Amino acid sequence: MFKRGRSQVVFATFLTLATLVQGLMVKQVPQEKTVAELLRRVKRGWVWNQFFVLEEYTGLEPLYIGKLHSDMDQGDGNIRYILSGEGANSTFTIDDSTGDIHAIQRLDREVKSQYVLRAQARHRVTGRPLEPESEFIVKIQDINDNEPKFLDGPYQASVPEMSPIGTSVIHLTATDADDPTYGNSARVVYSILEGQPYFSVEPKTGIVRVSLADMDREVREEYQVVIQAKDMGGQMGGLAGTTTVNITLSDVNDNPPKFAQKLYQMSVPESAPVGSVVGRIRAKDRDEGANAEMTYRIIDGDGRDTFDITTDPTNLFGIITIKKTLDFESKRSYTLKVEGSNRHLDPRYLNKGPFSDITIVHVSVEDVDEAPEFSAPFYYAEIPEDVEIGTIFKTVSARDPDAANNSIRYSIERTSDPGKYFYMDITSGALMTVLPLDREEIAWHNITILAMEMNNPNMIGSVSVAVKVIDINDNPPSLTQYYEAFVCENAKAGQLIQTVTATDPDEPTGGQHFYYSLAPEAASNPNFTLRDNQDNSAWILTRRGGWSQREQSVYHLPILVTDGEPPVQTATSTLTVRVCSCDADGNVLSCSAEAYTLPASLSRGALIAILACIFVLLVMILLMLSLRSHRKKPCLTDEEENVHENIVRYDDEGGGEEDTEAFDIAAMWNPREAQLGKLRQDMMPEIESLSRYVPQVCISGGIMATGDGNVHSYVLSKLYEADLDPCAPPYDSLQTYAYEGEGSVAESLSSLQSAASHNDHDYDYLNDWGPRFRKLAEMYGVIEANNSLW
Repeated sequence: MFKRGRSQVVFATFLTLATLVQGLMVKQVPQEKTVAELLRRVKRGWVWNQFFVLEEYTGLEPLYIGKLHSDMDQGDGNIRYILSGEGANSTFTIDDSTGDIHAIQRLDREVKSQYVLRAQARHRVTGRPLEPESEFIVKIQDINDNEPKFLDGPYQASVPEMSPIGTSVIHLTATDADDPTYGNSARVVYSILEGQPYFSVEPKTGIVRVSLADMDREVREEYQVVIQAKDMGGQMGGLAGTTTVNITLSDVNDNPPKFAQKLYQMSVPESAPVGSVVGRIRAKDRDEGANAEMTYRIIDGDGRDTFDITTDPTNLFGIITIKKTLDFESKRSYTLKVEGSNRHLDPRYLNKGPFSDITIVHVSVEDVDEAPEFSAPFYYAEIPEDVEIGTIFKTVSARDPDAANNSIRYSIERTSDPGKYFYMDITSGALMTVLPLDREEIAWHNITILAMEMNNPNMIGSVSVAVKVIDINDNPPSLTQYYEAFVCENAKAGQLIQTVTATDPDEPTGGQHFYYSLAPEAASNPNFTLRDNQDNSAWILTRRGGWSQREQSVYHLPILVTDGEPPVQTATSTLTVRVCSCDADGNVLSCSAEAYTLPASLSRGALIAILACIFVLLVMILLMLSLRSHRKKPCLTDEEENVHENIVRYDDEGGGEEDTEAFDIAAMWNPREAQLGKLRQDMMPEIESLSRYVPQVCISGGIMATGDGNVHSYVLSKLYEADLDPCAPPYDSLQTYAYEGEGSVAESLSSLQSAASHNDHDYDYLNDWGPRFRKLAEMYGVIEANNSLW
């Protein structure tokens, strides 16, 4: 027998009665039945199928579920009840003595709705099963502990504007985790909390519908609707969940376009090229997207042939462009009547039209200072090559297209006439020649004429003039090349020895036609004759036989060539004919004209021998030249070998009076007063080594007696020393002191810098320069004590 608690009293009573009936049936088995019969007929001492328990128990004590009891249990404690299966000993426990089952954990039907358990009764001491193991189910009964939920919220939805009432917007579904088969816990009812009166929701289906007609997107585009789902059929005490639906009104073409202005003013310079943009207009449409796309066209106006209008890539603006060239002087303004209409129409809203609008566009043409324009796009002229200088052969004209009509000045663009053959009159535009023309040199002259406004030199127009130089027969013909004919000694009379042709730089209209003849002085010669073939060629034929190199090896034959165009031009060319020895077949063997031609009988071996001799001779010549270049050279030092003037320069300036190492020039005049300790360290003056030849200066009465003699003696000493040196060059050595030291009060003493005057210099100021210049004062100046002598 098992017991049930709480609301399962009726079911437990039924099970108890069933157990008693089963016990009575067991007790009525006759005692005389054998043990074997008893074993064949197995009877269960207890009966159960399933237990029921409410979920979400929150009490402090374990929840009593039911009781297991066997009729073999005499209450003496020998029977042990065992529970196994799902949740045994973790979620459910059993009192092994009484068979009472309790739930020790909180049960949630939404997590697990039932548990399958197994029960068995065993002898406590022996462990022998007293009853077969049986299976029973513990079902968790649902309570309303879960509210409805919108799993995909919040929601986004759209519905066309102007939709009629009842148009479906979105279908919402709320999910309730409670048991839909038990009670009303999972029966959901929908209602709208926010969004009236624009939208409504069906209570049972959750479909959101339009509840207000003619909603306009251009007035309001976004709506937020709050929907509630409540279980228990919407009754008091039911749980509820909410969600938000953001509804957007999508656009429909229910608004016609309108131009912001009825008149647009635009301007464009007359110099704007074709295809330039003049401006743009827009017919605004309150709709959006494809419903706002426009198409523009010019429907009237005097500028419909001059301008064009197209729609920009966004299909919103109308772009006005130039279709023809503008001219301010011809027409200064245009009027355009433009229509803008919707590209996509919705038939449902045609009653709200018309879906187009019209505006007026006024385009003003602005004046631009334009370059002068010639009367023709290009000019062509023909002129004979023998035209006289100064002949006017073409006159061009240009004008200022502007209203001011400024004066024009003409000129030739010099790079187009590098030879300066032509001259352009600056005011009349007359083109004339200034140099002789030669068609054979330049047949075409392509010159560029410039026209410039006087008031604005930047405005320059140009035009091309093609000048063709017409041919005149001014060049005589001549033989095509230099001809040199050969006649064999065994040639006979009437033999062809040369064919000649002529050329002429001129190009007559009917083509060239040349006439050939011998010059008058050679017309009756006994050796050769000429035959004109009448095809611009001629044959030279022999008139006799018996030719001999010994008698005459060269003949000169003058040929007269005449062209056929007036004025007739004639030229004489000379044909050279050489007499040669030939073999029997007429092949030339030797001629006096071929001085370097080898004889035909010369073998290859002989030719090699001759070349070898020439090579040996060249080697010998080179050897002799090499030996000659190594002959003994004269006794000259390396420095004197290539020197023609030995000029010793002291280019570094001394320090003036502060320079203690400067060269002491006093040694040139009196070597005994030279201080050897104060010589320059970087060079030893050459003058000191020669000072032994310089006699001592003698001064008597304050006057330099032999100043010039000292210099003369020094020069003689240098010559004497050079004569004794066998390796000295045969030229003088000049020592130049061209620079003075800095810081000296004497400034420049150079006679080279004072050569501007031929007068004698006065050196009396040397006495005022102190003891350092005493020697110079004694040599060139006047001693102060004897000034009266001068």
